Amino acid sequence: MDKLFAVIRREYLERVRSRWFLIATTFGPVFFGLLMFLPALLTSREKASGDASKIIIIDATGSSLGDRVAGQLAGGVSGTSEQSQVRVVRADSIAPAESLATREVVEQRVKGYLVLDSNTVAGREAKYSGSNTTAIFDMQQLDRAVQHEVLGMRLEKSGIDPELGRELTSLNVKFTTERLTKRGRGGSGNVSIFFGLAVAMLLYMTIFIYGLNVLRGVLEEKQTRVAEVVIASVSSTKLLLGKVIGVGAVGFTQLVLWMAMSFVMWKVRAPILERMGVQQMPGGLPDISWGAGLILLAFFVLGFMFYAGLFAAVGATVNSEQEAQQAQMPVVLLLVCSIMFVQNVLLTPDSALSRTLSLMPFSAPIVMPLRMTVAPVPPLDIVLALLSVTLGAIFTTWLASRIYRVGLLMYGKKPSMREIMKWVRQS
Repeated sequence: MDKLFAVIRREYLERVRSRWFLIATTFGPVFFGLLMFLPALLTSREKASGDASKIIIIDATGSSLGDRVAGQLAGGVSGTSEQSQVRVVRADSIAPAESLATREVVEQRVKGYLVLDSNTVAGREAKYSGSNTTAIFDMQQLDRAVQHEVLGMRLEKSGIDPELGRELTSLNVKFTTERLTKRGRGGSGNVSIFFGLAVAMLLYMTIFIYGLNVLRGVLEEKQTRVAEVVIASVSSTKLLLGKVIGVGAVGFTQLVLWMAMSFVMWKVRAPILERMGVQQMPGGLPDISWGAGLILLAFFVLGFMFYAGLFAAVGATVNSEQEAQQAQMPVVLLLVCSIMFVQNVLLTPDSALSRTLSLMPFSAPIVMPLRMTVAPVPPLDIVLALLSVTLGAIFTTWLASRIYRVGLLMYGKKPSMREIMKWVRQS
């Protein structure tokens, strides 16, 4: 047992003290934080840019629609009501005016031009051409301005007060969601989905990264012939378990640190977003009990043991990095299979497909935690999933130990599947 702990300690300290571990642990949450904050920041900056006011309106309606839309745009853009760059061009023929407007867009004097004609008055079409057509907020602003003024003109022609007509026709019922479970009320469904997706991706990345770490560790010991020295004093089974548990402890440490740092970032997000001038997203973290948290950690540990055993077996059967990349594909595909069905599980967590995936040993470590965060899961399903992953982890560890015992000292020739099965039987 002392030798096993010695191997675990060596594997753990060797990786925790590495520069890569410190960089990944420190900047991982920062990177994901930027992925959350940066798009919102850029979007808010674009929303406040007022580019929708730097256009030409070609009015071929023979009415005041162009002036009305220009006024709506000038008043709807923050900071542009006095310096609006909307220019209204009245035209009997659209083609010449459109040609001149196109030249101004190409020369970057304006962002684009809006064509209003009889089709617009009839409520059918208003065409915009410009360099900022991918700016969602600008296009929404133009659309609202045209819709608002066309509706106003049509109401006036019908003898209806425009303001009264808009009040009667506008309907903005706010639809909210609240999660209701045995533990009480609280939380939003959207937040639960986001949190569940984050948990699934975090488990996937940690298992994948540190599973490959086990494979490369075995391959490195095999290539440098260190295994020949170590195997003389430590049994192959203890060496395998020590490597898997040691690397798994590193992954567990990083997972806990990531979750703690993410929790802190979530708590301080309000002043950060306020300083950036970005509107906060409603909702908070889902209410996760200690029991549910321990179950999530159990799925991580068992899932890692399941895949680490397979990766270790692959590492013992190959002789080079190139062979390892080819041999690891079946194991990687098993893991990727869980992520492929994430959307199905999020949308229908109680479907037959979601339930089946959450009970399979290769997908349960990711799918079951995802199900647990987005919907109530029967206790029987959780027990069956834990039992399935436990038996799977025991089997892969047993299989890996028998392959590891022979493959660790085999060099040169790449073994066939028949030879690997022979190793399992003979061991």
